Amino acid sequence: MTTSFIQYGISRIHYSHYGNGANTIVCLHGYGENASSFTFLHEHLPMGYRMIAIDLPYHGDTLWKEKREFTHVDLMYILEEIMRGLNIKERNFSIMGYSLGGRIALSLLEHNPARIFKIVLLAPDGMKVNFWYWLATQTYLGTRLFRFTMKKPAWLLLSLQFADRFKFVNKSVTKFTRVYVGDATARMELFNRWICLRRFKPELKKIHDIILQKKIIVKILYGKHDRIILSKRSEDFREGLNGLCEVVLIDAGHQLLQKKNVAIISSMLTV
Repeated sequence: MTTSFIQYGISRIHYSHYGNGANTIVCLHGYGENASSFTFLHEHLPMGYRMIAIDLPYHGDTLWKEKREFTHVDLMYILEEIMRGLNIKERNFSIMGYSLGGRIALSLLEHNPARIFKIVLLAPDGMKVNFWYWLATQTYLGTRLFRFTMKKPAWLLLSLQFADRFKFVNKSVTKFTRVYVGDATARMELFNRWICLRRFKPELKKIHDIILQKKIIVKILYGKHDRIILSKRSEDFREGLNGLCEVVLIDAGHQLLQKKNVAIISSMLTV
């Protein structure tokens, strides 16, 4: 494994690189994680495969200093520069995205279908529009309320306590919200990450058509006990894909990037 940086505008992007060969797999991590989340996989890559994993803006060692959101154009340019620096000749690649990274992977496929021949999604975000995320990041008033709440979260925490008492929300959502809203640093990170990455809004109907037209292989992995992203979100998506999309459930929760799952993840990448 090697790690390095590339300069992009006034920003500095950190990435990791594993293996060698003509088959390139681009890896996109989940919320609050970084490129090292995929380290456990590199020893199980067969000959001829390589992995590139980047730290997304406001994650890991990437320093995003641009005064704007991160977009699929930025990501594609960064990947091109990394591949050029690694002397990778083959222009097409596979892409794997976990959770938040799944939404970004879907968006990248939507805008660059000619470059991607396979996509592996692990408990992917983006299969269903989350109302609260949409409100907080895609509307003017919602974004203002989001900013206010991240500065003064007392009203939200009290509301959550009420909802939890009367079982209006499941405990996974309650726990997730308390972790990311109860701490001032975590709140600022949440605001910066959500706003910076809000342009990644995959249009599933368009992606569905692209998969059929280009015959792109899609493999999706879920944990049976995941209460954050449910497997049923993919039911409508895979309809009509004529065997191009495979959905697999395993005995796990939301955190799928673990060594115990290395065999199934590796097989989805390489078969």
